[in-house]
Amino acid sequence: MHLPPFETLIEAHAHELHRFLVGLVGPFEAEDCLQETYMSALRTYRGLRHGGNLRAWLYTIAQRKATDAVRRTARRPTRDLAGVEPVSPPAPELADDGIWMTVRALPAKQRVAIVHRFVLDLAYAEIGARMGISEEAARQNVSAALRRLRREVTP
Repeated sequence: MHLPPFETLIEAHAHELHRFLVGLVGPFEAEDCLQETYMSALRTYRGLRHGGNLRAWLYTIAQRKATDAVRRTARRPTRDLAGVEPVSPPAPELADDGIWMTVRALPAKQRVAIVHRFVLDLAYAEIGARMGISEEAARQNVSAALRRLRREVTP
């Protein structure tokens, strides 16, 4: 099997992967997740047995790194540590940050499906292929996420 040079693979998908990660974890965590995705992919690249869908392989790694980042964020202490306040990054000045914070609180499959659909503008068949689920399951994940978002965002 012939794999393209790793650098070529990364250059072809870097911008889109970054947009995907921003949708999943926000602008501050996205850079770290992207770098972790590259490092993980590089470690296993030469040992790949099937190079048929390298794009989906990269998205799977990125999704896992984003899930790890969300879990790390949830475990961070929120109380004083010996009188020292935890340091938080400054809030981004994004007009729609409120909705994206709500999206990032969705269950993992719904969050990934929403980002694929509305950030990357993918069809349900492509979303299903990237997530390793059927087209119908992708549609259901997007639908469930939209219902939940409407409940939480509607005053």
